[in-house]
Amino acid sequence: MLLAFDTATQTASVALFDLEANQLLAEQTWRARRRQTQDLLAAAQHLLAQLNISRSRLTALAVTTGPGSFTGVRIAVSTAKGIGLGLPITPKVIGLPTLNVTAAPWVAAASKIVVANGLAGQSPPATICAYIQAGRGRYNWAMISAQAATVDPMPRLTIADHHAGMATDFAAALAAASDRNPLLLVGEVTLEIEEMAATLAHVHLVDSISGLRRAGQLARLAADYFAAGVFDDLAALQPLYLRNL
Repeated sequence: MLLAFDTATQTASVALFDLEANQLLAEQTWRARRRQTQDLLAAAQHLLAQLNISRSRLTALAVTTGPGSFTGVRIAVSTAKGIGLGLPITPKVIGLPTLNVTAAPWVAAASKIVVANGLAGQSPPATICAYIQAGRGRYNWAMISAQAATVDPMPRLTIADHHAGMATDFAAALAAASDRNPLLLVGEVTLEIEEMAATLAHVHLVDSISGLRRAGQLARLAADYFAAGVFDDLAALQPLYLRNL
């Protein structure tokens, strides 16, 4: 049984996933309002109790490692380490970048279009740009092609794949992508993002509900990595910070 949780931003999410059945069992996503420390374990315990699953049945953990709020990312990583150390058997664990989880459902859909239409080696139907707010008017973002994501499991974003800057820098990066394919912009929508996207004809903004980052997607990605034999070391699990970019 896999427990996945994400507190990288003001959106917090917890999910339970049955690895044997490859099935999402339960999920809770909410506006954390800087209450991740108080709410995270309570939400996880609620899901376990709701499904009558004891904590001892947890065999795997997945967590977002950033970028995001310094405090939020640390809460998730620390919680994973605490839960892992408290289980009777050391669980499998994986940490995935926040923007991997943000982009995951859109990359999965677009990559299936590539394969189904025999477009491998040609231009994919869209590029996905996943973003988060980084505070003080800054953003973090990453561009992911559907074609690149036909690799299974979805490639884990590296520090080099991430970009950071003010809104003007982000807008310039989006504008520079106009010579490529249509671009899906997905993340936590703000008025500034809406205005930015409205000026760029090739950019298609995913609405705030459809683009909501969810721990269920984190769990699905983690299951794919585990199936491919990819794991992280619990003790060595670290946040991904982009402060110096």
